[in-house]
Amino acid sequence: MVLRFSARSGVAAIGFFVLCTSIAVPARADNPPYNIKDGKVDIHVYNGYRRYGDSCMRCHGPDGAGSSYAPDLTNSLKHLSEDQVKETIINGRQNLANGQDKVMPSFGTVADVVNYLDDIYAYLKARSDGKLPRGRPERYDDN
Repeated sequence: MVLRFSARSGVAAIGFFVLCTSIAVPARADNPPYNIKDGKVDIHVYNGYRRYGDSCMRCHGPDGAGSSYAPDLTNSLKHLSEDQVKETIINGRQNLANGQDKVMPSFGTVADVVNYLDDIYAYLKARSDGKLPRGRPERYDDN
């Protein structure tokens, strides 16, 4: 059997691969993106807390609770899908409604955000779901 490869079929194959690998499966209530045991979080949620503190807290406030600059993310995540949240973080957002000029910058080129996007989302989702109280979470031992 001889397989022929052309530029057109290669592009189609790459496009199909990207489409298949980018289809997100939404987190279900019985399979959340975070792990919490006895009030303690796994390394990913803990890392999300740290990354949030470094890159997001100055606008969205401590623990994602909002500020005069930016909305309460614990409330926003009740209404937005994981894909919507990540798309906003990567590409930013501009809201000029009601005469207000609110702009969230794009973090798509910030490695400390992009490389840990799943961890940041897991932390915020745990806060939004009411599974994680305010303040620095304690990590459980993965062993």
